[in-house]
Amino acid sequence: MSEASATATPVPSRVNLFDLDRAGLQRFFIGIGEKKYRAEQVMKWLYHQQVDRFDAMTDVGKALRTKLDVCAELVLPKVMHEQQSADGTTKWVLALPGGNAIETVYIPETSRGTLCVSSQVGCSLNCSFCSTAKQGFNRNLSTSEIIGQVWIANQRLKALGRGERPITNVVMMGMGEPLLNFDNVVAAMDLMRDDFGFGLANKRVTLSTAGLVPMIDELSEKSDVSLAVSLHAPNDALRDQLVPLNKKYPIAELMAACNRYVAKRPRSSITFEYTLMKGVNDKPEYARALVKLLRRVPSKLNLIPFNPFPGTEYERSDAATIDAFKKIVMEAGLIATVRRTRGDDIDAACGQLVGQVLDRTRRSREHRARLEQGKVDAA
Repeated sequence: MSEASATATPVPSRVNLFDLDRAGLQRFFIGIGEKKYRAEQVMKWLYHQQVDRFDAMTDVGKALRTKLDVCAELVLPKVMHEQQSADGTTKWVLALPGGNAIETVYIPETSRGTLCVSSQVGCSLNCSFCSTAKQGFNRNLSTSEIIGQVWIANQRLKALGRGERPITNVVMMGMGEPLLNFDNVVAAMDLMRDDFGFGLANKRVTLSTAGLVPMIDELSEKSDVSLAVSLHAPNDALRDQLVPLNKKYPIAELMAACNRYVAKRPRSSITFEYTLMKGVNDKPEYARALVKLLRRVPSKLNLIPFNPFPGTEYERSDAATIDAFKKIVMEAGLIATVRRTRGDDIDAACGQLVGQVLDRTRRSREHRARLEQGKVDAA
């Protein structure tokens, strides 16, 4: 054994405190010989004061701050780009270790400000109408990378003069399938709703899923947030094409899981998202089938005009078709809204987020190949 290897000692890794919810922070402080109330003390600095340096936590004793410098760290994603849309929407591209990047979008409205948060680098699912899916998949985001999107957006929006509480709602509808990153997403949503975190009401945090039935059931046990389901078709034959996950968890199983979810939350409902694509799922018969399907569960319907991206085979339904579709479902007694397209001039609209994904699948290569072939065919 060489002298160098004989004397070398492993350097313990420091714990990123942004990766821990309140219970995790309490365990951390007990583990380093401190009282668990230190968790709440530090959380107020992290999330209320938005401090990201231990030496700025002035009511934390110097001895503890020195200890934290040794065994802990405060690491968040880095802002690569910030873009403002003509309609007030803001998009941030956030750099992650290893060369990946994710996107986060803030949508201001008269009575609220909604932040659309990503959960994965790319997406491990492959919905045919989504730009994120074409980028492939690299990995799940850590809790710090998820809550860090809220932290960064809140800080930047305050600096822009958007008020003391610019973010009133968070939707887990950015890049990725949140339920395939279950533990980290739940911990981040806990921080969003914790009074020592961002203090959002349960109903103001929404998780959107393509329909992982077992994880919907687990979510109902672990977290009290609003649920949205990316439906996009009223029958299995069409949904199999649009949302391949449907082949594993068909609509009947998905509806049953939704009913179980609302059964545990009196007076709650599920938001079903339905992206309208020209000639694909926007016909009157699909609207009538949707009415029959959604009568089985307390629900609201969010109709989303398709947002195009390079290389897509789909087109947005025209305004008259969207209005006719909405009229059918509303006259049948369903609550339905049409989502106003926001941020499409900066590719920040629903289904357009791409980030920078070091793809571990073949999807991004295949998509680029189709784009190149399209250029050749057009020449």
